[in-house]
Amino acid sequence: MRKYLFVLGSSRPGGNTETLARKAAEYLPEGVERRWLWLEDLPLEPFVDTRQLGGTHPEPTGNERLLLDATLDATDIVIASPLYWYSVSATTKRYLDYWSGWLHMPDVPFKARMREKTLWGVSTAEEYDKSDSLVGSLYKSAEYLAMGWGGVLLGHGHHPGEVLNDALAMKAAESFFQSSYVTT
Repeated sequence: MRKYLFVLGSSRPGGNTETLARKAAEYLPEGVERRWLWLEDLPLEPFVDTRQLGGTHPEPTGNERLLLDATLDATDIVIASPLYWYSVSATTKRYLDYWSGWLHMPDVPFKARMREKTLWGVSTAEEYDKSDSLVGSLYKSAEYLAMGWGGVLLGHGHHPGEVLNDALAMKAAESFFQSSYVTT
């Protein structure tokens, strides 16, 4: 059974990016598990890379443990981050930084487990043509981990609820996740 983890990286709840992600999730087949985690509710300490210090990543606890377990449990990971300064939000970036630590935990086959998953992105911005860095960051992360790549659903939105007026994004949301359900 497919399990979608929606990682919400906005600084405010219910923003345009979350609205677009929830709209796309409405079109997932019935019975598909959906889990929504807002990173503001699960703050992480600044990431410390211990590899060069001769150590391994410390055993996760608290919010880090919850995020690691949710990430490993999902079949599909949807990074829903607004475009902030031409990339993902700071909370999203911190979550992705922790993937570096999880790669180097001796008891967690993180890279092998991620290979079995698909990475998706959802984002909104004032201008579509400014999202290259965000899309590239997510695509390269999926590529590095040999994950499936679902693509990025982009919408226009600056003021609250504005994405609902983006007819192209609303139409794209209807079929965004459908490519993962095509069988041959």
